[in-house]
Amino acid sequence: MSGDEGIYPHLIMFCEDHLEKLDPRSLALRKEKPVSTAACLPNDEWSQIADELKKWQEETKASETSLKQQSMFDALVFENMPPIRGSNCSVPLCQTSVKKEKWTLSKHTLPRDYREWDKFDVEKEFEKIDRNVDKHDAPAIINQGHPKIKTKVDASLLTQQEKLLLANREKEKGNEAFRAKDYEEAVAYYSRSLSIQPAVAAYNNRAQAQIHLQSWHDAMRDCERVLELEPGNMKALLRRGTVNNHMGNFQMAVEDLRVVLREEPQNAAATKLLLEIEKKMKERQPEQRRRGKQILIQEVEEEDDNDKTRAKETARPVEPSQPVGGEESSAAPVERGDMGNTQKKPHSRGDGGPHSEPNNSHHGHRRGKGASADKYRVTQESKEKVANGSGKRGSTASAPADPSSRKEPPVGGNAGETVNLDAPCGALPPPLSRLKNEGNLLFKNGQFADALEKYSQAIQGFTDSGMNSPEDLCILYSNRAACYLKDGNCQECIQDCTRALELQPFSLKPLLRRATAYDSLERYRKAYVDYKTVLQIDISVQAANDSVNRITRQLIEEDGPEWREKLPEIPLVPLSAQQHRREGPPSAELLQARAEKAARDAERKAEVHFTAVKQEGNDFVKKGQYQDALGKYTECLKLKPEECAVYTNRALCYLKLERFTEAKQDCDAALKVDPTNKKAFYRRALANRGLKDYMACSSDLQEVLQQDPNVQEAEKELEEVTVLLRQSLANVSPAKPRTTVPITEVAGDEETLGAAQSESPRGEEPINLQLTNAYEYGQALNAARCSGNTAACAALLASTPPERLPHFLSTQLDGNTISFIMQALDSHLLEKDPHLVYQHLHHLHTTHRFSVVLMLLEKDERRYMTQLFEHLSAVQSAEFTKNDVQNLANKYI
Repeated sequence: MSGDEGIYPHLIMFCEDHLEKLDPRSLALRKEKPVSTAACLPNDEWSQIADELKKWQEETKASETSLKQQSMFDALVFENMPPIRGSNCSVPLCQTSVKKEKWTLSKHTLPRDYREWDKFDVEKEFEKIDRNVDKHDAPAIINQGHPKIKTKVDASLLTQQEKLLLANREKEKGNEAFRAKDYEEAVAYYSRSLSIQPAVAAYNNRAQAQIHLQSWHDAMRDCERVLELEPGNMKALLRRGTVNNHMGNFQMAVEDLRVVLREEPQNAAATKLLLEIEKKMKERQPEQRRRGKQILIQEVEEEDDNDKTRAKETARPVEPSQPVGGEESSAAPVERGDMGNTQKKPHSRGDGGPHSEPNNSHHGHRRGKGASADKYRVTQESKEKVANGSGKRGSTASAPADPSSRKEPPVGGNAGETVNLDAPCGALPPPLSRLKNEGNLLFKNGQFADALEKYSQAIQGFTDSGMNSPEDLCILYSNRAACYLKDGNCQECIQDCTRALELQPFSLKPLLRRATAYDSLERYRKAYVDYKTVLQIDISVQAANDSVNRITRQLIEEDGPEWREKLPEIPLVPLSAQQHRREGPPSAELLQARAEKAARDAERKAEVHFTAVKQEGNDFVKKGQYQDALGKYTECLKLKPEECAVYTNRALCYLKLERFTEAKQDCDAALKVDPTNKKAFYRRALANRGLKDYMACSSDLQEVLQQDPNVQEAEKELEEVTVLLRQSLANVSPAKPRTTVPITEVAGDEETLGAAQSESPRGEEPINLQLTNAYEYGQALNAARCSGNTAACAALLASTPPERLPHFLSTQLDGNTISFIMQALDSHLLEKDPHLVYQHLHHLHTTHRFSVVLMLLEKDERRYMTQLFEHLSAVQSAEFTKNDVQNLANKYI
């Protein structure tokens, strides 16, 4: 190299290659990308970009021209213009901060010499400017602290386009304040934008700013407003999940975040937040398990013979007068005993508030000072109640069989009854019914946090299963709302009650619980509306009457005589939902309508149950558990005896279990329902082949191919069955079949041998069971296998010691022999002596070359082996366990 300066492309390329190997992300490897021009892009793309830019320019000019022509709009903007962000001085817009000096073009300032600039005093010039402002202008408005920005703008005189433009301007100001982390000012600007024209984006942005300010309730309201305007908005769901996380409502937060991740699986923020919440929930679970039941101090009034009242204090676990789990219909009358609220107890006339139960001796429910700390402490009496159940309405307890053995139940419930946690609940599948029943039992015993968890799991399972049963989901939400209300979490109670009412409008219990929650939060107007709606449904609810009277006095004190004008609209309850109007005898038309509705409900529930059981059966078939699938399909046929698909499915299970007679019967039943069902014909053909009725099998296969000639399985089966049919016809001939006579050593004379042979059935060879070596054993086993005599093979195995079996089979072991032995063990020896079958299998796999033969087994031969181990594992024996059978099966299968 000469060393002269210049550009050396090869050297540059060499250095870049080596640098890329050392550090692919090095900044030295970055290259400037040239600006794209018309020559760099296709004509279509460039013309599209040019058109968009031209369109944007025209729209911008048009909007500017229209705004300049609207003097009223400009005046409104100037009137509502807030001060400059971050300043404490606000100067009126109608004047300038410095008085304009009159000057003309003829008067120009002469240039100064540089030496004069050295004598220029900056401070004196600033003082002159300040004196000029103070002398000629109005004083500026000095705000101490942060300037107060109006949060509302009067835009009533603007057009829709002007409102949209002004709302977008205010929102952009809020975005600028948000980026500057001035969240209070951002909230103010977003509020101004919303006062002009509500929009989803502004509500979402204000909710985010409220989250930064830790104003959780305000952020929650904004998120709810967004979801009302646009259900399923991902940003609103994510931010509501964040708010619920900070408010401690972890279950609600998890639900929102799961919805977000279902739509956006790659959302990193939602994934991170969900992991944090699940970690918190796991940490809280041990604390919840350590909790017991709530202890309540009650005053019990009793009357003695002298009509004197004595009060004594008794401590017992809290039990609501009407358990929430008993709510099987959302429109059932509600009592006040299960509407507790630990946050606030509204007062009423003389009976302990709207939550006290009428006709009950326990009037005053009061907590002791330590009630909050020992909220769920359980007593021995409470433990017995959990074990024995409760006899109140709606309980899933089963009654005793002998009426004479019944005893007077104690105060806390019937101790002689047991709780059936697997009792069905409406159209819910068994796992969800159990969760609901467990929640009901926990609620009755005062374990509200544990009951809340059970109801939440049931709701999550209901949502994941995709069921369509609004009545059952309404009850689950209503029950969980009762748990929230008992724990004083009124906000979540309101949300669950609202969801329940969306599913079942004018349902009494959710309405009453939501009214109580509103009352506790001192939102009296909404509480008044819900209480009045309850009274429209059932006028006999005394709690609603008392609360309406009390809230009326409260609203009169707050709003004066015009308090009714400030109330929200009270919905009108239809006559069909008004329970107090049903006291008269129903008409024949009403009874018929109720009967039809009950029949439809029963049919719908039966359909749901049928679908669930059938799906369980299909799942068992996919797993190869045909015996379990048989039970499910049989249960389906009890619900719907005319369902053709269930018959064909059960026939398939019978075929897999080689119960060909039952399979044929199911196919016949399916063909009675649907005479053209291809599956029924095909599976009946397989059953007939298993029964060796090749003629009927061929007829069914031909029927299948006549309906659909493209069924390749049927063509293949027909070819095989045709060969078997010809063989069976050729074997049936008038000539006496040739039989082989085995030579055996017998202690008697020849006549005895001849007599034994003449008495043996035709086609079955006598098997000698007195064998001494492997050759004789192999001859006897082959004779039984050739004749298909599994009984003789079973007798041979029964007379053989299990430890000698590998020695006898060492020279005769092949796939057919193993398959034949498996059939003999399964069909004859398993029921008589399962321990002997287990011993034979335990020693059989030690035979020489067994692993090689096992690898060469065909599909049908492996099926016999699998079937034998399935039957053996179902046997209850003291000599071996199910785990032993499973370990042994691993050496065969």
